[in-house]
Amino acid sequence: MTDAARIADPTTLEIAFPVLETERLVLRGPRPEDWEAHAAFATSDRARFVGGPWSRREAWRGFAARWGHWAMRGFGMFTVTRRGSDAAIGTIGPHFPEGWAEPEIGWILYGGAEGQGLAREAALACRDHAYRVLGWTTAISYIHPDNARSRALAGRLGCEIDPAVPHPFDEPCLVYRHPGPEAVR
Repeated sequence: MTDAARIADPTTLEIAFPVLETERLVLRGPRPEDWEAHAAFATSDRARFVGGPWSRREAWRGFAARWGHWAMRGFGMFTVTRRGSDAAIGTIGPHFPEGWAEPEIGWILYGGAEGQGLAREAALACRDHAYRVLGWTTAISYIHPDNARSRALAGRLGCEIDPAVPHPFDEPCLVYRHPGPEAVR
């Protein structure tokens, strides 16, 4: 399969996913072969800060929704891979699902990829893409208050808590505001 998602239907839907590259990473669109890495994360206790863990069936819906978001919004979460390997190590990027107060830069790294600065590297590339290519003027990140690693990453990205922004979740959530495009260029 190419970098375009194909759906078996009388009409063909193709999504031309952009590819972002950093010093150590390649951020690309989702592919079917990313499913097992996503399922391992989504069905584990590690997913507790993003609404999980889920059953495989529920995880499938979330995984498939990534394509739908790209198709409906023209942007979405990227699959993160290391240069030289096409194995998914996470999903990071701009998204704006129904019910969100504002566009978000979200991030999830799968097991074994934390603590190496990879999430920061990918999030910076995605934020730059959102500002420069998508024309965003602001971005937020929703973070569970107990997710210390994610909160620390938000701080390293220059984000600050913005209590004025509502969140759509039933559980506690902090909203972090990213610095605007003028502050990061």
